Amino acid sequence: MSSHSEAPVVPVEAPEPPYYVAVFTTVRTQEQSGYSETNARMEELVKDVPGFLGMDHAQTPGGLSITVGYFRDADALTEWRTNAEHRAAQKRGRAEWYQNYTPHVAKVERSHGFTRG
Repeated sequence: MSSHSEAPVVPVEAPEPPYYVAVFTTVRTQEQSGYSETNARMEELVKDVPGFLGMDHAQTPGGLSITVGYFRDADALTEWRTNAEHRAAQKRGRAEWYQNYTPHVAKVERSHGFTRG
């Protein structure tokens, strides 16, 4: 969701399946007043959801952003989706910050990771 230049760039370690992913693809509008602050708050808030496993984020030079949230189970994902503060941020996003967006939710049954030694 935000870039942390002081931290090394590494993807979220592959959790033991099954788990859920929420993939949020967006293109933002020119109006971004308050976005950074709200985004930072959402990053902190989601960490309090029991079953939240981590998040990856990438952005293309053309403006497409992709955020992937990892959740242990469907209940954790539902808790995040229905959180009142998150719902308010979603509403503001539709009104001001996003040209368009698409959320995708999937249950992951197989995953693995690789790290160069």
